Amino acid sequence: MKIKTVALIGMGAVGTVYGNLLYKRYGSDFAVIADESRKERLKISGFTLNNSTFYPNVVSEGDNNIKYDLIIFCVKNYQLEEAIKDVKSFIGNNTILITFLNGVTARSRIHAAYPNNKVLYGLSMKIDAIRIDNGVVNTVDGEIHFGEADNTAISPEVQAVIDCFNESGIKNIVYPDMIRMVWKKFMLNVGVNQVTAVTGSPYGKVTSINTNLTLFKEAMIEVLTIAKASGIDLREEDIDEFVELMSHFSPNSKTSMLQDVEAKRKTEVDYFSGTVMEMGKKLNIPTPVNHVLYCIIKSFEQLY
Repeated sequence: MKIKTVALIGMGAVGTVYGNLLYKRYGSDFAVIADESRKERLKISGFTLNNSTFYPNVVSEGDNNIKYDLIIFCVKNYQLEEAIKDVKSFIGNNTILITFLNGVTARSRIHAAYPNNKVLYGLSMKIDAIRIDNGVVNTVDGEIHFGEADNTAISPEVQAVIDCFNESGIKNIVYPDMIRMVWKKFMLNVGVNQVTAVTGSPYGKVTSINTNLTLFKEAMIEVLTIAKASGIDLREEDIDEFVELMSHFSPNSKTSMLQDVEAKRKTEVDYFSGTVMEMGKKLNIPTPVNHVLYCIIKSFEQLY
């Protein structure tokens, strides 16, 4: 199995970085999927990364009869339902689907819509891309962690995506237990994204200010408690690892949620603390820290 055609939907900061690498490798066999209302504008403007603009194919439903070998979802969680509809005409029987979305619900939502296709878990890690007025800037491309739930044996589809990413210069790791990795990233997002969003702190202030550190750890502890009750392999040392990890991020860089708050955009809070609160309620586990973070961020959204 070899991937010969690739499409990506969602050219935000993360999508632009990986879209650029895929375009360099696949050329006209790479496309950006967009809805009809945005297609022509995107064709003309292209996509700008580090002051260099590239112009991949931009397609919308009904444009061609191509069924892509691989389709990558890079939209925000609240855009996923629309994206699931937008990609429909480009999905064939053997199309592999993969999500780079944050949170723990995206893969199941895509699989519910396309149960006969292989839908892989995926995470974008260690990337420092930021949206600015005239495009996206980044210095570190990061790496993709992806695979099936269990990768003790690598499936042909996962191997095909490994080859695709390697050929495109996209660093990638396939972990044996991707459920653990998805939840581990979720725990980090719940902590760092939300705490920075409510305090206005860049990465360098997440752990160097004691009250930020307290919120960061306590928000993650609520996720850890839910994960343990759900039989998911999260550990106390994962929290310690994330506290240490903060010292390796660019100190003045900002999380995507803080960028959204500052730009007065809608956030993914419903899929972070909102999900934590929903799961906590089902399991009868209190989630007071995430409840407060949720209320504050929702208040910001109402003020826009």
